[in-house]
Amino acid sequence: MNFLAHAWLAGPLAADRVGGMIGDFVKGGLAPPPPGLTAELAEGVRLHRLIDSFADRHSAFQRSRARVSSARRRVGGIMVDMFYDHFLARHWDRFSAEPLAGFTAALYRELHAGAQALPPSFLPVFERMAADDWLAGYREAERVADALDRMAVHRLRRPNPLAGAGEELERDYAGFEADFLVFLPDAERFAAAARAARGDAGQG
Repeated sequence: MNFLAHAWLAGPLAADRVGGMIGDFVKGGLAPPPPGLTAELAEGVRLHRLIDSFADRHSAFQRSRARVSSARRRVGGIMVDMFYDHFLARHWDRFSAEPLAGFTAALYRELHAGAQALPPSFLPVFERMAADDWLAGYREAERVADALDRMAVHRLRRPNPLAGAGEELERDYAGFEADFLVFLPDAERFAAAARAARGDAGQG
């Protein structure tokens, strides 16, 4: 899952949503939390990791990865994460009563309010994300393609085939979309159960 799906699946607690956003930027164990990370944010990162593990095992997510061409198969997980954010943004009204613009604006405010606790490597990403409203922008396939091109240069340290990966979304758009629509309700139930196991309220 990428930023938008992780934030949404995190549920009603701000710390879980922020933890979902920064999960890929926090390395190592969480007990005790790394320096600078609160216990509440560590729980959000833990939920992020559980959701990633669930996605990797889910048959629909695996089908999506298999749709990726052999030339890009090793970055297929990154691609599918981004494609699923696109479909969540496109189908947002199916899954949330809150408008997407309102959700993303509130999320940016939560991240800004807790900026002192965010991993330093995430801060420049967040600044660009909020300035250009990446999350709502994922509704457009062209924005997803641009994001993948940026990741090929700025997020991955070694040569990779991620540039141009947006063409694969166009090539099998209906197939990726069908996989997503099977996957997300299962992921929602899994995330709600994981939160309930800690005594949290259900998805808001």
